[in-house]
Amino acid sequence: MKAVLLALCAGTALLAQEPVAQFASRVQLVEVYATVTDAQGEPVTGLRQDDFDVYENDAPQEITAFAAGEFPLTVALGVDRSWSMAGEPLRLAKQASEAFLRALKTGDRSMVVAISNEADVIAPLSTDRAAQARAIDALDPWSTTALHDAIIATLNRLEPEEGRQAIVVFSDGVDRYSQATAADVLDRARRANALIYPIAIGKTRAPLLAELAVLTGGRSFQLRDARDLDRTLATIARELRYQYLLGYAPADPIEPGTHEWRAIRVTLKRPRPGLRIRARDGYTTQ
Repeated sequence: MKAVLLALCAGTALLAQEPVAQFASRVQLVEVYATVTDAQGEPVTGLRQDDFDVYENDAPQEITAFAAGEFPLTVALGVDRSWSMAGEPLRLAKQASEAFLRALKTGDRSMVVAISNEADVIAPLSTDRAAQARAIDALDPWSTTALHDAIIATLNRLEPEEGRQAIVVFSDGVDRYSQATAADVLDRARRANALIYPIAIGKTRAPLLAELAVLTGGRSFQLRDARDLDRTLATIARELRYQYLLGYAPADPIEPGTHEWRAIRVTLKRPRPGLRIRARDGYTTQ
């Protein structure tokens, strides 16, 4: 989570050095994207600013900015192309990935990252779905799954981008041979602005994936069968089409140069049976 009016220094190369945030002003506006779903998991629309409460470190905050609807989106799709995905799993992954990209709005920007022992941007940020589909279709299985490194590299690439960001990443295996640890990934996600939607294919799901979803306000999935990937990506695409933006200036101002974790909690003033609200659970100042 970043506060608005932070000056962010970052290279555009995917594996560039991690950005460093510096305050450009003593005025801050923290932006939180919230997702509200019903008992069937479908997005809930029509809520207003006065339907929400926001707390920072358990202290109520005044919501000074609010928007509801289909915001422009910048999304990175991470596709596992390791050897364990060879054959039918990779074919199904390609099919589902292309369907997910087609489900995005015309103005949404997307990029595709192929995950193996490296994180390769096979289709850069653009609105050209046809070019991205061709890049996905050309994927062949390769190497192992350096999932930790791929997530951090993708967060670094998205950092300079404005507005709403999301990472959708799926893999059928645990991390192998990453330089980064699970703790490194969580630390990086705390200082990022992207919602993360991890999908584990197979019998096990690394605890990191669920933690990333809770931390960032995304959603995690565990699929027993790669054939369920198409439906899962369609669910995520539908959810990303409608969210709520809540902005507030912290009642306890952030002092320049401080480094602390601030917890965020978003609730509905009038809870309804079956409704669930998800938002990132905090941010790190720096």
